[in-house]
Order: sequence, then C-alpha cells, then structure tokens
Amino acid sequence: MLLPLTVSAESQAVPTPGYHGRYLWVDLTSATAELRSISARDLRRFLGGSGLATYLLLYHGGANCGPTDAESPLVFSYSPLVGSPLTTSAKFAVVSRSPLTGMINDSLVSSAFALAGKRVGVDAMVITGRCETAHYLLVDGLRCEVRSAAMLRGRSCRDTEQALRKELGNEFQLAVIGPAGENGVRYATISHDGRHAGRGGNGAVMGSKNLKAIAVRGDQRVAWAHPLELQLAAKELSRRSFGSSTSKYRELGTAANLSVLNRLKALPTRNFQQGEFAEAEQMDPVQLAQDYHHTRSSCAACTIGCEHMYQPTSSTQGISGQPVRVEYENLFALGPLCGIHDVDAVLRASQLCDDMGIDTISTGGTVAFAMECVERGWLTTAPWLRFGDSHALLRAIELIGRREGVGVELGLGSRAFSVLLGPQAESIAPHVKGLELPGYEPRAAQAMAVGFAVGTRGADHNRSGAYQVDFSEAVDRYHLRTEDVHHLLETEDQAALFDSVIFCKFLRGVFADLFQDVAEYLRLVTGWEVTSEELRCTARRIVTLKKMFNVRAGWVPSDDTLPERMLQQSPIGNPQARITSVQLQDLVRAYNLARGWTAEGWVPSDTLRPLDLLDLVGDPSTVPQSS
Repeated sequence: MLLPLTVSAESQAVPTPGYHGRYLWVDLTSATAELRSISARDLRRFLGGSGLATYLLLYHGGANCGPTDAESPLVFSYSPLVGSPLTTSAKFAVVSRSPLTGMINDSLVSSAFALAGKRVGVDAMVITGRCETAHYLLVDGLRCEVRSAAMLRGRSCRDTEQALRKELGNEFQLAVIGPAGENGVRYATISHDGRHAGRGGNGAVMGSKNLKAIAVRGDQRVAWAHPLELQLAAKELSRRSFGSSTSKYRELGTAANLSVLNRLKALPTRNFQQGEFAEAEQMDPVQLAQDYHHTRSSCAACTIGCEHMYQPTSSTQGISGQPVRVEYENLFALGPLCGIHDVDAVLRASQLCDDMGIDTISTGGTVAFAMECVERGWLTTAPWLRFGDSHALLRAIELIGRREGVGVELGLGSRAFSVLLGPQAESIAPHVKGLELPGYEPRAAQAMAVGFAVGTRGADHNRSGAYQVDFSEAVDRYHLRTEDVHHLLETEDQAALFDSVIFCKFLRGVFADLFQDVAEYLRLVTGWEVTSEELRCTARRIVTLKKMFNVRAGWVPSDDTLPERMLQQSPIGNPQARITSVQLQDLVRAYNLARGWTAEGWVPSDTLRPLDLLDLVGDPSTVPQSS
C-alpha cells in the first residue's frame, strides 16, 4: 500500500548545511506519511542522534502513552555528521519509551542504514500507529509504502534481511526484528547486518506496531559548509584513529576487558554473587584467537576495525552457524554471569540471541537471576535451569525468543519476573529501573554504582562511562566521596555529545579536548561558530531532557538505587567491595545537586531556563518537589 505523503511548506525551506531540516512522520494506523520541518534552532539545541530523537519523542507525547500502545512513537534519528568523511560517523539512534523500564530508551547502531536513511532526505523518522497484520515499511526516497510481511513471520533477523535483500536488492538498507520482537520480549532488539539497537526493548516497540522491518534507500545528500577543510580534518582524524588510544580495540577487542575486570575482582559472576570467575582466562581474546577461526571487520565508515568475529566449532539446531561478533558484554553476560565457561556454548548463545533479536545483557542477566532462584528453591517450574549448564542456557534463549514455557516469564526481564516470585527474589534481581546491569560489579566500582543508580536508561555503562573514573587514579573505587561525583558528570556529558553528534566512543582517547574538537567539526559541517562551552551546555541540556522525559513518564526519587543485595552484602571473596544504602543516597544527592537539580532529583525551573528547555517541558512547578 502506497502511503500518501503530505509535505509542509516549512519543510521545503533551504536547510542548514549538514542537515535536511525535516523529518518523516509515518502513521501506520491511518496509512499516511508527512514531511515535517525541524527548525534550525532545534537542530542546534539537540544536534542529532539521541538528543534530537529524545526531543521528537517528548514533543510527540511519547511519555504520555504506554510503550507498546499504538500511538507510542518510535524514533530513528541521524546526525549532521552522517554521510561526512569523518570516521565512525555512520551511526543512527533509535529512541522510544522502553517496555522493559517504562523510561526513556535510546540505542545507537553503527551501520549503512544510517547512511541510506539520511539520503532519504530527512534527519529523522518518527513512526507511530499500528498495522493490522505483519508488514514492513519501504522508504524509497520520499516514497513510502507498507507491504505485507506475512512470509517473514517468525523468521530470524538474519533470514529476514536475506529474504528482503533478495526481494528488494542490495541498494536498500534494512532494520529488522526477529521472533523476540514479534512476540513482545521486553528486551527485544532492532538489527541491521548483525548489529543491534540492543538495550531496553526497541524491538518490542517495533513488534507491537506489527512492523517486521524497515527498508530505506535514497540519493539526497546534504551540503557541507566547508567541504575542503572538512576533507583535510577527516584525513587527520582517520590518521589519529590508528594511534595507541584505539590499538586495544583493533588488536584484541573489548573482550580483553574480561580478564582485566576479573583481576580487579569486578567481573560479575553467578548473578552478582561473586566478582571473580575461575575460568575467565579461557575467554581471553588471545586464547580465543588460538582456539577459534578469527577474522576482523569494521563498521560502515570506520577506520578503527574493532569487530572481532569467531566461528563456533560446533553447531546447534536452530542457530545460523555464522561467525559471531564477540564483545565483552556478551561474553560476560552469557558466560561468567551464568557460571558458564564452555566458550563454544557462549559463542552459540550469542549467535542465538542475534538470530532471535534479543539483548545479550538482559538475556544473561534474567537467565542468571532465574538460575539463582532455582538454586534457592524459589523457582520450581524450570528445575533444569542451573548455573554452569550450557544446554540450559541455549534452551532458555530459544524459549525466550518464542515466548514459550518459562520463556514467557523470562521475556519480561528480571524485575517483572522477580515480582511474580516474591520479595526474596526481588532483592536479588540484577536491575536498575528494570534494565539489567552490564558487566561491572558496582560494589567494586562505586562511580559506576552511582552511574547505574542515576542513569536515565537504567543500569547503563554507555551513557555514563563512570568505569573510566573507577579505574583511573582520580578516585578510590572502593570509597567514592561525594566530592568525586563531578567526574561522573563529565563522563555523562561526553557520552551525550558522542551519542548526539554522533561519534563512536572508541574515539574518546583520540581527542585532546572533545568539546573543542567537536565544535570545530560542527563548524566545518554546518557553518555554525560553536564554542566548547556551548557544546557543554548542549550536553547538559540533553541529559536533563532525558531526565524530564522520565519525570513525565512517572519517575520518582526511589527509582535511583541499586538492587537490595548490593546494599546489604559484599561479593563472595571481596569484603572490601561494599556500599551501603546511606552511602549511595549521599552520593546520589551530591550528583543531583551538582546537576543543578534538587537533592531528591527533581529539575527546577532555574535549571531548565538557562538550558533553554522551558518551551518544551514547561514549568515543572506542577511536579512534586520532594520525595
């Protein structure tokens, strides 16, 4: 069905260099599309990526409806740098209200989908409504069409992409969901070429719209303000990206973190009962390269080449048998967290998560939680689900993706599952705001503990980066002081800029002064005379906007905490790794005040005004200002 496209007069204005100055609005319920303008002011306020998408999500009422309601918006956003010669800039953001947490959910993906999506002639796509049956959305330039996806129902992410490429050709780039997204798994992903908008369940939002895939193609390019200087700057950035600050990612990949964190007693093991895993060395990338066929690859428009692919030595029915992209987080979550040291099983489990379209961190976190509940006698319907049992892990993942058997409850995530099992289970569920913890033991990395607690997305290592603080000489990671929280703010602000402008965070060591360097790149791309101080304000604006989304969505101060277990006991074998509820509350209060918020975490008008947010979020005086 071809969708009639309405074009507003404003969307035909001369755009700012680097931008098209408009976004595509698609309503699947009414089968209509509209080209809407984005003002130069809003582009400069929110840049692109996560910032622009959060603005559009809030503007279109995303905090006022349920995550999987038909009217709930799903936003795809690009950035002014997408399509430029600057390395690592081929990324897009996907933002929605999370079905796992009920809060803001923003995910970033590196892929050619970003390049093709921006060439459609828009800076973002906002998709709302719901198809009556399974369909996919075709966006060919500004021609929009919904087509039946009945033949794709139940197919894996990989199979779905292959089938659509056969039908449409290789010029179209695809974002797809697997069976998990169709079946409403609350941490389902959106996939492109094996890379995933992973955390928080964007795939379930897409699945709730009966949208199996999005295919994009276009030929509209933006102008650059200073193209010759931009080319020179891009060559210099590419040269610097080959330096020592990125060598670890090229040579070993993030899997190298597993052995390092194990030595630091900060590797979550057996559902965060321990911080060390005896068999961790088996998963060291040097050992992996000896034991498995190993290749390297790069994301689109990237010079770093951090992707490390390993071929499992055995196969399992239902798993694609393709090489597996190995990163620290999938190794930790499907290995030590579940007590599993069979590396081949961990690779196959990663592969199965990719095929099903589910987030590896939340999968591992929820399965590990269930394994401990079985061990303690609190979960009796799946006695086979035991720590260290690789067959049980693979069986659980299959059940999650299909929402069968215990997979129905596992697909809810650890928070909702724990509520079904009772208060004892709730105390050990490994989540913050519903999002499962990534691979950093917060009691042994207390800046990360605060980052998890206050994170707008929930327990998140990509929106704060506080582990960089913990493992530096700036703080004592076992005894964080309230005066240390400013380091955390800096990592959050940097992440907000990276995710909005958009650059890969693996470049962070390349920049002498991130804000100053990005200001120069924006000048070359857009022509804006941007200062580093303006970009610092922009980063604070974006962090605060996400917080205001959560306030609208029902956030309360008690949400900013850690699992009860982590505030009552130390990991086995590391008694100095301890943080009490009182300590955490003091640190969270210090963080809130440093942000210019109230001690409880509400955002006053006096903070919103200088951030130029009052027009969007209104006067927060109607929001309770105390807990």
